[in-house]
Amino acid sequence: MTGSPALAARLAGVSHRYRRAVALEGIDLELPAGELIGFVGPDGVGKSTLLALVAGARRIQQGRVEVLGGDMRRATHRREVCRRIAYMPQGLGRNLYPTLSIRENLGFFARLFGQGREDRAARIPALLAATGLAPFARRPVAQLSGGMKQKLGLCCALLHDPDVLILDEPTTGVDPLSRRHFWEIIAELRAQRPGMTVLVSTAYFDEAERFDRLVAMHGARILAEGTPAAIKARTGEPTLEHAFVSLLPAHIREAHRELPPHEPPPDDPEVAIDADGLTRRFGDFTAVEDVSFTIHRGEVFGFIGSNGCGKTTTMKMLAGLLPPTAGTAALFGHTVDARDVGTRRRVGFMSQSFSLYTELTVRQNLVLHARLFHLPRATAQARIAALVERFGLAAHLDQPAESVPLGVRQRLSLAVAVIHEPEVLILDEPTSGVDPVARDEFWALLSDLSRRQGVTIFLSTHFMAEAERCDRVALMHAGRVLAQGTPQRIAADAGAPDLEEAFVAHLSAGEDAGEKAHLARPPPAAASRSPLFSVKRTLAQSYRESLEIARDPMRLVFAILGPVLLMFVFGLGVTFDIERVAFAVLDADNTAESRAYLENYTESRYFEQHAAPRDASQMEQRLRSGELRFAVEVPPGFGRDMRAGRVPQVLVQVDGAFPFRAQSVAAYVEGAHGAFVQRLLRERGVERLPAPADLEMRFRYNQDIRSMFAVVPGIIMIILMLIPAVTTAMGVVREKELGSITNLYVTPTTGIEFLLGKQLPYVAIALVNFAVLLLLTVVFFHVPLKGSAAALTAGAVLYVMAATAFGLVVSSFVRTQIAAMFAAAILASLPTVQYSGFMLPVASMSPDAQFIARIFPPMYFEHVSVGTFTKALGLADVATDLAALAIITVAFLALARALLRTQER
Repeated sequence: MTGSPALAARLAGVSHRYRRAVALEGIDLELPAGELIGFVGPDGVGKSTLLALVAGARRIQQGRVEVLGGDMRRATHRREVCRRIAYMPQGLGRNLYPTLSIRENLGFFARLFGQGREDRAARIPALLAATGLAPFARRPVAQLSGGMKQKLGLCCALLHDPDVLILDEPTTGVDPLSRRHFWEIIAELRAQRPGMTVLVSTAYFDEAERFDRLVAMHGARILAEGTPAAIKARTGEPTLEHAFVSLLPAHIREAHRELPPHEPPPDDPEVAIDADGLTRRFGDFTAVEDVSFTIHRGEVFGFIGSNGCGKTTTMKMLAGLLPPTAGTAALFGHTVDARDVGTRRRVGFMSQSFSLYTELTVRQNLVLHARLFHLPRATAQARIAALVERFGLAAHLDQPAESVPLGVRQRLSLAVAVIHEPEVLILDEPTSGVDPVARDEFWALLSDLSRRQGVTIFLSTHFMAEAERCDRVALMHAGRVLAQGTPQRIAADAGAPDLEEAFVAHLSAGEDAGEKAHLARPPPAAASRSPLFSVKRTLAQSYRESLEIARDPMRLVFAILGPVLLMFVFGLGVTFDIERVAFAVLDADNTAESRAYLENYTESRYFEQHAAPRDASQMEQRLRSGELRFAVEVPPGFGRDMRAGRVPQVLVQVDGAFPFRAQSVAAYVEGAHGAFVQRLLRERGVERLPAPADLEMRFRYNQDIRSMFAVVPGIIMIILMLIPAVTTAMGVVREKELGSITNLYVTPTTGIEFLLGKQLPYVAIALVNFAVLLLLTVVFFHVPLKGSAAALTAGAVLYVMAATAFGLVVSSFVRTQIAAMFAAAILASLPTVQYSGFMLPVASMSPDAQFIARIFPPMYFEHVSVGTFTKALGLADVATDLAALAIITVAFLALARALLRTQER
């Protein structure tokens, strides 16, 4: 089977699984070139997986995927065709970089596609002007609204003039006006480039009406495909939403019941929720500003607005989860206090994302939350049974929460929120991503809670059809309430036919003319073949990573000040010198001879005498408590025996809890005792026995035998392994958490370019750390550098490259920053301390331990560091170590590249 020039993509027998979950099953699909093709269906039906396979972002498990005339299994084809494909993944700004500005994000993407300075200068301003983002070009992505993030994502996708534009739910969570602008841009773009194919997934059926072709999906399969008119004609339904319901499997379709007409709200004058001037600031950012409204008992009140407009923050303040900066929130006449547990008992809160325990079953989640609210056992059992029946959870009770369908998850979340029978229910976008059937079932439950049980419901939504079922709604934008009232009244006051048009009118009234979307096509991108390795792409990755590090205070402090702090902690705290050893003397003889003997201990710099004990029992107690490290007991008659020429007995007790220290103390004691005996023999005219040879011991390099001269250079070795490895590993995994790792999958960037680009900023930081540690070693710890500074510097450069490469290895198989931090710290610190020669000479280790030492870089840099500081080694002396460090660096980079995925699985 070969690709056809009339087709943008073709899928044959494509199936995909995520462990036990089936995402796609036997998909056969042809996507014509030059069309706007929509994929409709709820979350979890396989839309995103299908689009990711077409984009090359996900590895093909089964079947065949052809895009632009080639097989996407072939890495060479994916590499060349990625320049003709633009992929915008699901999630608001998921592939963007939050700390970078709009212009910096665009500049980075342009560099990845090989665009030079002149090309960027021509294209970026044109795209910013077209999308209305030009006035905000310097604003960080983290401070953009949902609509602005999606516009920026579209700009990044259009930078290289793609032939296939893939947009995965680009308008989810975006207000109606931004959605309208977004589709205007797409329409103008298609008019200018009629040959471009646009593939879009959406959960909004009203958007799907504008597509040339639709692919309706459910349960990992395709339900139908064709034009919107053809699908409606096939099902005989007036709308696409009704058509989709009629296409569902029979058991789902037959169980579906149309929602009854909206009942009027109860005539209850009691105010359930009263918000007066609510304001919430996070630093300099005002999330909610002067919001006021009242909600009566049993009323369904809706919040409409885009992501980031302050809906969730307002809800958390009303639920007692977040204290307001200004203003008041009252619940049934009582001020809401975030510290008052009683307030929370009256409120049920359902967060925007699924926040229950996915590893627990449905039953276990219900039981757990019943216990958290201290429901009596009998009451909890009855309540759970009633909720299971009402919310249709019986068939899923013993399934893990993560494995049940999305609609069931939403019903479970609602059941947990009302398990303690709250008077107020706060729901943050409760139906986002669910199919129309599940949405209708959910709203039937809400209507029952409100109309039959008098529960006050406050919810947020992006679906205008849902908002029109609320008793009253508030339109919110940029932290402020624009209007509130019944849906009909708001529409009438705005002179609009429906609530959506009214919302658009309110937003448009305060909109600047510059924000209108009028697309002036930028100059075409220069076509060029992608090189196998690009220094420009590598440096682009490094520059972006450097910007992110500089704008993250915690990462910067950890990377720069962490090594300095560790240097002081270890340098001042780690020593192998045994000095000022605490001891006491119990002199039962108290003669001139005994005092002369004890002077050997008191005059030594290794010992520190403490007060004499009263008796042997007190001396034993002080040894046991740790106050003394050893004790000397001189028996009665010591002086008499010496004067008579007899050998006196002396008892020395040493604390042996720490064997290494005890052995050292014992050796010092033997030395002091031997010195006294030798002096005594000389005084009596006794000569030593002749020896066959005289042994004269001399210490080279460290004549004072101070462990500081070996410990501090060794600490440099430990720090330059630990910190660079941890920071590098976290820097890479951060992209996995944010989702920006997708840019590696769908741009010309190669795996080695990505890894080297990530590594270079951390190598630079580590070299700064080395310079600071070197200065502290010489100036503060007074350890002179006797050898070659060039040899030490060369060793440090290669060593930190090896350390950061090791961090890349760790980051290639972990998925979270917490896991990366612990894995890198443990895997780097243990071999560094145990197998480097810092604690124990490598030559004295077992063969297996020596093998570990030789494949890990610290042993080689330990020799370089200690050798240049204490042994005056030069470049020639450490050449073997430098070569070993270079080989290990290359090996780590090769291993990291082999482990790095360039496609999601």
